Amino acid sequence: MMKGAKNSTTPVITINRKARYDYHLRDRYEAGVVLQGTEVKAIRAGRLNLTDSYAQVADGEVFLIDAHIGPYEHGNIANHEPKRKRKLLLHRREITKLERSLRSKGMTIVPTRAYFSNGKVKLELAVAMGKQLYDKRDKIEREATVSEIRAYN
Repeated sequence: MMKGAKNSTTPVITINRKARYDYHLRDRYEAGVVLQGTEVKAIRAGRLNLTDSYAQVADGEVFLIDAHIGPYEHGNIANHEPKRKRKLLLHRREITKLERSLRSKGMTIVPTRAYFSNGKVKLELAVAMGKQLYDKRDKIEREATVSEIRAYN
């Protein structure tokens, strides 16, 4: 499990707000990302988008799929591929826990946020179960009544 990820001193790169809306988030893990060439510079420039991305376990390794890192504007012909499959770095026991949890029906791994830790790009991964449409509507209704009550008081 993740240790100290709620530390406010770590500079957050991006937050995947759509993950909280579309999924019930369960266990969370911290993973490093294997990056190439100009990807770190592009991430520092704020060109990372995790909106439709997910992680997949294959052959005992975890990969980040569909995460978009825009091209670095000061790069040259050796710029990176924006939507390539990127390897995530986790401990072996964490990978086996992820594999076990993915065997349940409807479970997936989604990145919830990206941040820098000691100069390295880290991802917060969450094991998630998809929400139904009525779950989303119920949540919106509950939040509206809470805000009305607060406004009234």
